[in-house]
Amino acid sequence: MSDASSSSTVITDKAQLISYLESGNKPKDQWRIGTEHEKFAFCDETFKSLKYDGEKSIKMILEGLANRFGWTPGYEGDNIIALTDSGASVTLEPGGQLELSGAPLETVHDTCREVHAHLHQVKEITEPLGIHMLGMGFNPKWGQEGVNWMPKGRYKIMREYMPKRGNLGLDMMTLSCTVQVNLDFSSEQDMIHKFRTSLALQPIATALFANSPFSNGKPNGFLSYRSHLWTDTDPDRCGMLSFVFEDGMSFERYVDYVLDVPMYFVYRDGQYLDASGLSFRDFMQGKLKILPGELPTLKDWDDHITTAFPEVRMKKFLEMRGADGGPWKSLCALPALWVGLLYDQSALDAAWDLVKDWTDEERQLLRAEVPEKGLSAVVRGQKLQDIAKQVVEIAASGLENRGRTDAQGRDEVHFLNTLMETAESGITPAEEKLKAYHGRWNGSVDPAFVEYAY
Repeated sequence: MSDASSSSTVITDKAQLISYLESGNKPKDQWRIGTEHEKFAFCDETFKSLKYDGEKSIKMILEGLANRFGWTPGYEGDNIIALTDSGASVTLEPGGQLELSGAPLETVHDTCREVHAHLHQVKEITEPLGIHMLGMGFNPKWGQEGVNWMPKGRYKIMREYMPKRGNLGLDMMTLSCTVQVNLDFSSEQDMIHKFRTSLALQPIATALFANSPFSNGKPNGFLSYRSHLWTDTDPDRCGMLSFVFEDGMSFERYVDYVLDVPMYFVYRDGQYLDASGLSFRDFMQGKLKILPGELPTLKDWDDHITTAFPEVRMKKFLEMRGADGGPWKSLCALPALWVGLLYDQSALDAAWDLVKDWTDEERQLLRAEVPEKGLSAVVRGQKLQDIAKQVVEIAASGLENRGRTDAQGRDEVHFLNTLMETAESGITPAEEKLKAYHGRWNGSVDPAFVEYAY
């Protein structure tokens, strides 16, 4: 990993931070889709998570991808901890979850091809080693005792700080997986419209993708336990961001929010310095006690933004963060859902009409109930399943209006098929697995590692 902070612009004014977000504004013809997904790597013989180093290890996967497929390795000290290639990257989550952060691509067809190519590459490396990947939102079998922490400096700092702010942060870091999509905006007004709509609808995505019903080998009482984790991780940096729906929402308002999020670290000379709990506002005044007299750079700001974890996060784009990790088909369905809702104006307006009258109390209550109840949750006397059906239909209309076709002449709507089935039946992926657990799996989660392996 290179240290870009030394060559980055020094921050002397809050206006620079606002301009940083504003620089994400793009005309519609330049809007792109960036899909990210995490998955668990496990040993076929034991279903245990991999260690960083050794014969069957995360390091072997990263080196295999670099050597066989030409990915460029990135290092922290002597440890390979990331890969890059053509705008995409492969990185490590704290417990060894492998993440693909996809390149900015034009269509859902493109992003789905990218996902498939990545998973085929990974499979070519892992199968001879007796390793497979599992797509779920939470590790169904192992708890903290089965976790092997990855050798990344920022994770050591977070590992020590998170238990001071909540009870479930370490489980979130090491035992959970998500699929996300990053989408663009054209202006501050467009950002606000998309931010409000997607934030209000995030619990619907959580329900549709709910896929984490097991912990430590047993049902945990939730359909999306991964989503529940965020409710007890760190109140300073998680949640539904009530201010987004208030008058005065702007790039500046979001900057103020992030400035009030306590810091985790500062990266200098190849090392992560522990700044946990300190203030970025103090940093901007040269008063950060670990770097007295030093002012932050835009690279420091970029790092700090990534330590806020709301349900929708803004960088120079909007990041949809509500969905559990899952099987191959769901990794294409997630970008299809949000592209359909946010990249067509008539669909965006129709989606906002569904939720614009919800109160902050109703949004917060829905967010709290969905991890347990899924599509059975109720808002304003209406079952969430009924709203989900409308949301998926609106997304389909948005994708139809986009008219982006593949070589066979198919538009992007078919990527929503799995969500259409879930919305129509009201049965989430989690509930399918619970039925199997109580039936053909005979009270064991082990078959999940076989039936849902990549």
